[in-house]
Amino acid sequence: MKFSNKILSQTLVQLCLDKGIDHIVISPGSRNAPLTIGFGEHPKFKCFSIVDERCAAFFALGIAQQLKKPVAVVCTSGSALLNYYPAVAEAFYSDIPLVVISADRPANFIDIGDGQTIRQEHVFENHILYSANCVEGEEFQVKNETEINVALNTAIELRGPVHINIPFSEPLYHTVENQLVWPQNVPARQRTASVEENLDTFIDRWNSSKRKMVLVGVLPPNSVEERFVEQLAKDGSVLVLTETTSNLHNENFIAAIDQLIAPLTEEDFKKLQPDILLTFGGMVVSKKIKAFLRGFSPKEHWHVDSKKANDTFFVLTQHFKTSVNGFFAEFLPKTISVESDYQSHWLAIKRHRLQRHAAYEDEIPYSDFMVFSEIFKQLPRNVHLQLSNSATIRYAQLFDINDSAEVFCNRGTSGIDGSTSTAVGAGYASRLPTVFLTGDLSFFYDSNALWNNYIPKNFKIIVVNNGGGGIFRILPGEKDSQLFDTYFETKHSLSAKQLSEMFGFKYETIHGKEDLKEMLKDFFRITEGPALLEIFTPSTVNDRVLLDYFKYIL
Repeated sequence: MKFSNKILSQTLVQLCLDKGIDHIVISPGSRNAPLTIGFGEHPKFKCFSIVDERCAAFFALGIAQQLKKPVAVVCTSGSALLNYYPAVAEAFYSDIPLVVISADRPANFIDIGDGQTIRQEHVFENHILYSANCVEGEEFQVKNETEINVALNTAIELRGPVHINIPFSEPLYHTVENQLVWPQNVPARQRTASVEENLDTFIDRWNSSKRKMVLVGVLPPNSVEERFVEQLAKDGSVLVLTETTSNLHNENFIAAIDQLIAPLTEEDFKKLQPDILLTFGGMVVSKKIKAFLRGFSPKEHWHVDSKKANDTFFVLTQHFKTSVNGFFAEFLPKTISVESDYQSHWLAIKRHRLQRHAAYEDEIPYSDFMVFSEIFKQLPRNVHLQLSNSATIRYAQLFDINDSAEVFCNRGTSGIDGSTSTAVGAGYASRLPTVFLTGDLSFFYDSNALWNNYIPKNFKIIVVNNGGGGIFRILPGEKDSQLFDTYFETKHSLSAKQLSEMFGFKYETIHGKEDLKEMLKDFFRITEGPALLEIFTPSTVNDRVLLDYFKYIL
């Protein structure tokens, strides 16, 4: 085994190893050669080579999402580093530990007109948990060890992105046979899950309220103990609203929020308005529930999270800084089930909505709505489901997805830019077969994600191609104009066929209702290598079908 002769490279590599950060995604370059040698030569690291830095960062984010531990990305100096920013922002808002490691020129080469050189220190300042800026030279070894320890521990302890910037002077490729430095590893701290507040006052308020709403955002699968799920479901004064990305299931929960509340009148909203709103999990997809809770505010909003609490509804009154299970373990045993028709009333409306939903599916023409409905009906059990943003995640909120599926989506920034790359990384790290469901714009935007040698054989992509950004058709404004076609919907006639052939995906297509059911069945049966199914839908009926849906289910 060889080592880079750069002390800084050896320091960083050894500290990553000490802290269990062993998945390293490297993009090619020269300035980062000491890091590439350090990680690539060591047998205990799993290294990946991804050329496109934006794709590399989202690929790493997908791995970290599944492993629930830091994954590092390594790049050369200059603009390469800036391509990490979308993934850094996503990691920041989704609490995913991403370690960005950038090689840099020595300080005296910055701003003198040298090539591939930018101001790299603190470049992610607004969306980073810690920025470690190292300095070349043995006299700075203690400082550098401290900075790297703090950065890596921050990623582990606070679950988020950190940036380590490391300058290297030339020559860059020299190696030695033996390790030259043994940096001190300061172990990351174990976070406790105990509730710091006295809960008596909150328990009294809970027990005296007949209308408690629990709203659950993004959660990894199996996050909440089943005993707590069952207790909430059995309390008639508690109404639990979940989303596709909540990965939380119970027949007494409302899983399709927009389906329930979209047709409600002002009088209905007053009946739904909770006294206490309890939230946990990450970002919430539904714009309708946000508008409702901002317009019909609860008396109190409590949020449970060990790290942060977003004042999404502008009425946050309490942040319990603990884990969800830690909170419920102390809180729920002291609560009582209050006699109330709050839950039963809204569950009756839910059942009515589902009946109307089924009737509507029988009436609609071939459209995005029909396609998504059929996909979720036929989705195999025990799969890892990755969803892209925009229309895909919103359609997913309206349909029943079997409770064995593990569902993920980049909801931190809700961008379409890295959905495919994230899905590939997550699919690589997941123990389950992966299905990635995406729209056409999101897929083509991130098409370099397929330029990847680590795509699992059980990885499947479904592209719903309606020839543009169809989601913009449901928004207010003039739809029949050149301006709308070009700058909002961005019409196109692209197909994924050539990309599939170039990157070795088995390619299938669906063009109409008559092929939908059987072709989907055949697609899900494919077992030999990655596969892509492109489902073409009309671009002009989807908005009307979706908007009419919310009127029909009343």
